[in-house]
Amino acid sequence: MSLQWSILAVRLDRPDAQPWVEEASDLVLKTASVGKLLLLGEVARRIDDGDLAAEHRVSRAGAPFVRDSGLWHALDQGDLSVVDACRLVGAVSDNLATNVLLDLVGLDSVAAYGDSIGAKPMELLDYIRSEARDLTVPGTPPTLSRASAASLIGYLRRLYDGTVSSRVEEWMSLNTDLSMVASAFHEDPLAHNMIDAGEHPVLINKTGTDDGIRADVGLVRAGDRVVGYAAIANWPTDDSPPGLASVLARMRRIGAEIRDRLAQD
Repeated sequence: MSLQWSILAVRLDRPDAQPWVEEASDLVLKTASVGKLLLLGEVARRIDDGDLAAEHRVSRAGAPFVRDSGLWHALDQGDLSVVDACRLVGAVSDNLATNVLLDLVGLDSVAAYGDSIGAKPMELLDYIRSEARDLTVPGTPPTLSRASAASLIGYLRRLYDGTVSSRVEEWMSLNTDLSMVASAFHEDPLAHNMIDAGEHPVLINKTGTDDGIRADVGLVRAGDRVVGYAAIANWPTDDSPPGLASVLARMRRIGAEIRDRLAQD
């Protein structure tokens, strides 16, 4: 398999807008942690509907333990509020918090939530695993999550129009990974959240990274203009070209193109 891309960027404030950037937007690829957005959406829905208290405490004891991305595994605190667990997922794509929240709501409920908002082919398929997936074991999902760029833009549209809870926007605005498309907007990775000031943030995004996978989906505001973007790259995990450097370089060019058009329009 060679390098594959699925890319789409389009204004969300104009329903009939033509894409600014597009390539194989319906191609379904692996998206690593991007699928956690569906989990955040389901948790937010339960809080908004009164089915789950925002201050409900969740414990990492008994959840599938993972390290890698995240902070909770390195903290002394063994339990958190549901909202703080979601903030960790939004800020640092916390794997342990993800598994704890999945224990709370269940993968089936996340899938049902995705169906209810018409998210497919965007899907979260599994818990985070510390070991490699053994695809010879029946029922083992082939990957953590998958989506097309078009389906990710669909999720952003539902976030923009309020179908997906605004809580998800708050949690996404905490994201510290601005290394891909989002790097072009020159925001401070550690301080670009404006929700506490009663304003919409300029940029919100969620990224996914794994061997041979980079994905970035986000929403950018400039005045009354709102642009959604999604860029997914999958490539072989050996050392053959193009490799990570060229993938990141193209993602940054995509971001620069969006930034420049926002400045012109």
